[in-house]
Amino acid sequence: GNEPWVRNAERSMFDCYDDNYFATQFHVDLYKATFDIDNSKVRIVGWPMEYLRNSLNVYNGMEKQNLILFPHRVAPEKQVDIFRDLAETLPQYEFVVCQEQELTKNEYHNMLGEAKLVFSANLQETLGISWYEGALVGTLPMVPNRLSYTEMATDEVLYPSEWTDTYENFILNKDKVIDFIEKQMTRNDYKQVCEKLVEKTSSFFDGEKLYKQTSSS
Repeated sequence: GNEPWVRNAERSMFDCYDDNYFATQFHVDLYKATFDIDNSKVRIVGWPMEYLRNSLNVYNGMEKQNLILFPHRVAPEKQVDIFRDLAETLPQYEFVVCQEQELTKNEYHNMLGEAKLVFSANLQETLGISWYEGALVGTLPMVPNRLSYTEMATDEVLYPSEWTDTYENFILNKDKVIDFIEKQMTRNDYKQVCEKLVEKTSSFFDGEKLYKQTSSS
């Protein structure tokens, strides 16, 4: 689109607001890569979605299937082609692109509760909700060590960014990706891994800091 106009609009909004709220340090750094900004106006407060912890309880503890989900938009920056390639290579698992199923929210959450793995090769992610939803219902995320994932995720669910930073690199590292998937799909401690991830990540999906900031402003 009209990049100069958009950039001027973004910068003018930052300048005119007393407080500018960001979900993570990654988002602050991303903004700073474009603009020279006043740090005193930056607030890192997470994202107000604490209701998920209660609303998804009913889906936790469901019987797991050999199911791997792609819960993202089918868009170029989400790299669904990598997921489809893995589906052809690993027929022992069921691979589902959720957006293509026309699921209700309840149907989606049921499928999420039955899955063993939520897969991401995303090159762009505003914050990411589905991988956190997966952890809340005992479904392991598999996310690249880039974007805000680096800041929020635990080592057990992160894989090296270069494995999927391009489709060409995925082909070069395909055996490593497959090994990682098979390790995750057969681990016996997935509940503990998800609990550890939720403990670390929940602070990013919580509005408490935002509410305190806005009420004191």
